[in-house]
Amino acid sequence: MSRPAVRVLRLGAVPYAEALRVQERCVAAARAARGPGAPPGPPAESVVLSEPARPVYAWGLRGAPGAAAAAALRARGAALVAARRGGHITFHGPGQLLAFPVLDLRRRRLPLRAYVAGLEALVLRLCRRLGLGAARALPPPFTGVWMGDSKLCAIGVHCGNHITSHGLALNCCTDLTWFDHIVPCGLEGKGVTSLSHELGQHVAVNHVLEPFLDSFQEVFDCTLVSSKEPGD
Repeated sequence: MSRPAVRVLRLGAVPYAEALRVQERCVAAARAARGPGAPPGPPAESVVLSEPARPVYAWGLRGAPGAAAAAALRARGAALVAARRGGHITFHGPGQLLAFPVLDLRRRRLPLRAYVAGLEALVLRLCRRLGLGAARALPPPFTGVWMGDSKLCAIGVHCGNHITSHGLALNCCTDLTWFDHIVPCGLEGKGVTSLSHELGQHVAVNHVLEPFLDSFQEVFDCTLVSSKEPGD
């Protein structure tokens, strides 16, 4: 039996808000594909890949900064965005891979916690491909992928009507000093790291896209197809 197709939208370096807008169009397409009157067929699933073009601090359902803290962050040249996902405040910026999978968990018969574990498994496979065998996933509340006590990849998801959005942020060659001004993901006493730091060489976002997509296909048992629009 052929594996279901998942569209890949490669946005390149774009503002974080633009990646969110494309994601929302993908969510709308996924909902329309299984709504009343929709033709029978596979779900309209997608994964949106981008690299934030400018620094931004984003938070989910918890951890919004107070007025003084928000003003201090803006003064450093970063934008502030509230995102519809779980989790506390974190940083997104150049040198970071953002991946927003839009998957139908009901069609996949996949519980939300198992989906989050799948995202962690995907990044762990990528790390193995790159030679980082020490990367690991930890039990909640330490969601994501870690090198020792430092987070390499943050995960924060939303699921509405069984359709996922948001996803993961993998530090490739991110300027990690931006994390110094917040408590990343609300976890006191934990550090942040990047692929470049761990491998001792510059690792750009473009360098990890293909092994990332290979790992995505393996974990989520799908065939990836390039797309320019969510409904293509």
